[in-house]
Amino acid sequence: MTWWQAIILGLVQGLTEFLPVSSSGHLVIFSRLLGVNGEGFLDFTVTVHLATVIATIVVFWKVIWDLLKGFFKFKWNDETDYICKILVSLIPVMLVGFLLKDWVDGLFSGSLHQVGFALCFTAALLILSDYLGRSSSQAERAERSHPRNGISWWQAFVVGIAQAVAVVPGISRSGSTIATGLLCGVERKGMAQFSFLMVLIPILGEQLLDIAKGLMVSGVIGGGVSPLALVLGFVAAFASGLFACKVMIAIVKKAKLTWFAAYCVVVAALIFFLS
Repeated sequence: MTWWQAIILGLVQGLTEFLPVSSSGHLVIFSRLLGVNGEGFLDFTVTVHLATVIATIVVFWKVIWDLLKGFFKFKWNDETDYICKILVSLIPVMLVGFLLKDWVDGLFSGSLHQVGFALCFTAALLILSDYLGRSSSQAERAERSHPRNGISWWQAFVVGIAQAVAVVPGISRSGSTIATGLLCGVERKGMAQFSFLMVLIPILGEQLLDIAKGLMVSGVIGGGVSPLALVLGFVAAFASGLFACKVMIAIVKKAKLTWFAAYCVVVAALIFFLS
């Protein structure tokens, strides 16, 4: 992987991580278009995912700090409730990570047609969330119970299942979790924040495991990818991720996700016709 390929892939990761169009799917597509060698590519994807996680922390720094302060008061308050619901949402993806890691790794070397079908799935989910998530009247929404912090325990777990399914390249993590939350009745205002915060622990944990594995097996990190490529990819993903995260928060609050569904369908169609 050259330095310019790393920058392009980093920009792709940062711009698509928070938008509901699948960052992993776009990384696979662009890696094929750029002719990137598969050796060390998984390490590179983990690195750029870490960059977008740090971008998330920067954007939500005040929220995260307030949550931690409340949690370490060691009493059941809103902050403790919110963090525990995030932990509940992590159960499905942790099971996938522990039981199916080799299978998940293999998906990144699968066919582009697989990514195309997954993008179509993402599109369908986004359309459903826009129309079914908005279908209830104001009176019906007013009659709903309002769980603490705007999301219930079962909603947090179902959103977690959506995150676990999104390990498949082409299924958008942010798109699937936000759409699933809206379909379950979570208010749009708080769904983007919960979706972005719930990914912090899995990605940070995966990065630490990747570093430990690299050091134990070969004594190096990111074998097959130069340190310069890793650094440039990280910086590009972080900078573009800051921008995309803020944009997506505004979009979830007001705009229709169907526009992103149309984009996913167009990309999928191009994959089917050109590959």
